[in-house]
Amino acid sequence: MDEDVSPEKSINLFHCLNELNDGSLVEEIQQALRSGRLTTDELSPAQWSALVFILLSSEEDLEVFDLKKYSASEEALLRLMPVVKASNKALYGYAEGAENLQRKSCGALSSVLSSQCSSLRELDLSNNQLQDSGVKLLSAGLESPHCRLETLSLSGCGITEEGCSSLGSALKSNPSSLRELDLRDNQLQDSGVKLLTGFLESPRCSLETLRLSDCWITEEGCSSLGSALKSNPSSLRELDLRGNQLQDSGVKLLTGFLESPRCRLETLRLFSCGITEEGCSSLGSALKSNPSSLRELHLSGNQLQDSGVKLLTGFLESPRCSLETLSLSRCGITEEGCSSLGSALKSNPSSLRKLDLSANQLQDSGVKLLTGFLESPHCRLETLSLSFCGIREEGCSSLGSALKSNPSSLRELDLSYNQLQDSGVKLLTGFLESPHCRLETLRWK
Repeated sequence: MDEDVSPEKSINLFHCLNELNDGSLVEEIQQALRSGRLTTDELSPAQWSALVFILLSSEEDLEVFDLKKYSASEEALLRLMPVVKASNKALYGYAEGAENLQRKSCGALSSVLSSQCSSLRELDLSNNQLQDSGVKLLSAGLESPHCRLETLSLSGCGITEEGCSSLGSALKSNPSSLRELDLRDNQLQDSGVKLLTGFLESPRCSLETLRLSDCWITEEGCSSLGSALKSNPSSLRELDLRGNQLQDSGVKLLTGFLESPRCRLETLRLFSCGITEEGCSSLGSALKSNPSSLRELHLSGNQLQDSGVKLLTGFLESPRCSLETLSLSRCGITEEGCSSLGSALKSNPSSLRKLDLSANQLQDSGVKLLTGFLESPHCRLETLSLSFCGIREEGCSSLGSALKSNPSSLRELDLSYNQLQDSGVKLLTGFLESPHCRLETLRWK
């Protein structure tokens, strides 16, 4: 098979092989697969066809096709395209030593996406340098009325504004099937995000997960995104904006979406977004007005300070708050912040399952202020992270006592990189030796 072989010719070769019933060739490839010694670098056209035949006729469901199992090369992807078409999920995330996908592959995948008989529902092309030109070729398949793709992963693919234009246009023309879109680690900029909003605000858009971390988004991008999501807020369940310099002004522009009574967001990731007290004020107010759906809130790596944490407590102590995960590591929190947080969680302790306060200077006094929440009989916390928090013996005493009074729910406790000393660890043993203790992981060194 020459370099310009098409997916259609691969399918024809498969039919020929089926008709000829070349048992010896099929057996040869099967033996190589069973032994794990199959190398696709020098397969003949007939051997490639035999491999396609075996994979398509396998009794196992073609749930996941991972190209790296055969050969991390563009040639292999092109020759195995009939298998991709018959699979539910296709993976070609770039790995060390693999070839980047080129235009030829994107064109072939576009044909698969637009095929009426394609089974493909998930496509992962992460960390291939598709560039805008590759995305444009894929978009031709995405806009086909026959495309039923539900998950598309294009993180780290060198996409800019131009690629967003093609992608946004394609998805706007066929918005109903896609449930997850991952565009992390691309230089979309605010202009690129704006070009996606036509798809997001479409009443037929049913997107549930949108990942835009490290995409060079600022206040202007938040304005476009917030406006689009506010006009169609009901489907989105996860929004990831980590590592973008949204600042307080950007967060404020998202609140119209968050406070909408039709918003059903469950996970909000805002790690390292340049948020301070002012952003917490906007966020806390919006979430307090609509607290019932959010399950995970990630704010680590922002300089919230104690004053910012205090502004979130109205949401946390709301009886309608059902938050299960709260991440506040590296947020500049001290004893005062622990006082606000501990009080809020004590008043509504039953939903939280994971609390991360690592790398804050809580000190022993701060830990003591959390114990009212921890010893509440309604507390169901399973994971508590307090590494790098300046905790010593006195903090261990408070913590050990609180956990001993309510030991049954905690599964993981991280106290690493604190000055506990042996005496501090000893003060935890009352909790650890309780017959009701269900702790599975303890980190303290």
